[in-house]
Amino acid sequence: MSRSIIKLTAIVLVIAALLFVALYGLDFTDSVRFPGILDPDGVVQGLDLKGGSVIVFEAQEANPSDDQMNTVTNMMRTRLDGLGYSEATVTRQGTKKVRIEIPSVSDPEEAAATLGATAQLQFVDYEGTVVLTGSDIKDAAAEYGPVSQMGNSEHYVRLTLTSEGVKKFADATARVSALSDGNNYIAIMMDNLVISAPMVKETINDDECIISGDFTADSTKALAGNIRSGQLPFSLAQVELRAISATLGDTALKTSLTAGLIGIILVMLFMLLFYRLPGLIADIALAGYIGIVGIILANLHVNLTLPGIAGIILSIGMAVDANVIIFERIKEELRLGKTVRSAVDAGFNRALSAVIDSNITTIIAAVILIFLGTGTIKGFGTTLLIGVVVSMISAIFVTKFLLKQMIGMNVRNLWLYGINKSKDKGDAINA
Repeated sequence: MSRSIIKLTAIVLVIAALLFVALYGLDFTDSVRFPGILDPDGVVQGLDLKGGSVIVFEAQEANPSDDQMNTVTNMMRTRLDGLGYSEATVTRQGTKKVRIEIPSVSDPEEAAATLGATAQLQFVDYEGTVVLTGSDIKDAAAEYGPVSQMGNSEHYVRLTLTSEGVKKFADATARVSALSDGNNYIAIMMDNLVISAPMVKETINDDECIISGDFTADSTKALAGNIRSGQLPFSLAQVELRAISATLGDTALKTSLTAGLIGIILVMLFMLLFYRLPGLIADIALAGYIGIVGIILANLHVNLTLPGIAGIILSIGMAVDANVIIFERIKEELRLGKTVRSAVDAGFNRALSAVIDSNITTIIAAVILIFLGTGTIKGFGTTLLIGVVVSMISAIFVTKFLLKQMIGMNVRNLWLYGINKSKDKGDAINA
């Protein structure tokens, strides 16, 4: 019994700590910190909650085709996602313009600098000779790890070249690496601006190469995004740059969170009154679920919009739904005359397939929204996926563990498990 009390107390303290970290974050060292949802560098509010900036680009082409403009919008969308602006919106205006709205960036100049140049990408040697263009690049990815066999881990960009690009780059690097006058570099340029100028030490005759240097996680992500977006069919000119206010007003987030909090409290009260002890256990597990989801959202820097909040609240409902299924199965087993311990084990086993099936179908739907959706749809899918995965783990493992600790404390009164002897038929064994 004492061991069960210790375990239960430890779990409650851990859940309380999770809630604290989810709200206020946690500092390990001066350079290592887990932000909380109340930190400025934690959860990023979307356009509808906090506003942002709008940039309009115009194609520098007389009569761009629909396919070309679709390529531009798709590339912009990919680039914004790569920079972490998954809630940004990209839409076409007329036949030649693309409108980009970036959330939580109140300074339009800062937004333009973040998005960067949009002209065609060029790799240029010291003589000004164009070595590669965007069409020669298959992909660019920001990665972290050792760049040599004995080297330390660092941030770098991995380039993947086309077959034609490999030939061009092999010739250029062979020529440039042989120089000894300090000109053995190849500049990466966009819109005639140098965004990086890595040194070339040897001939590169492979479809992959690495750009390393004094990079941070953000700078490698930005460079990779710039390179990936360099395959535009034509240059774009910035024709509009301004800040926009929150589309739903400054109080929208507070009102939404208040409504969500009221809903959570009502759900917890329902579980407590209807299922009694298992309901209390479910409420404790739900608090842990909220803490874990908050930590994940803050550290992934999720751009949160109202659809994203809806995804979180929906996943909370699914967590409670899983507990309802499990508790009803436990009550059925108790009515058949099983002991509390046997009823809990059998109830979880019988409900397991239904809980997993319902959550798996929701996970599939969320994954589809993430990969095929854009903007707020993608944000809804992201928060829904995080919430459903955590809620499933909470319902299956945490709730069961806590219930078993209660049984270990000899809490076996059937009324506490929702069985009313005057209403429920059949005898139940209470030992």
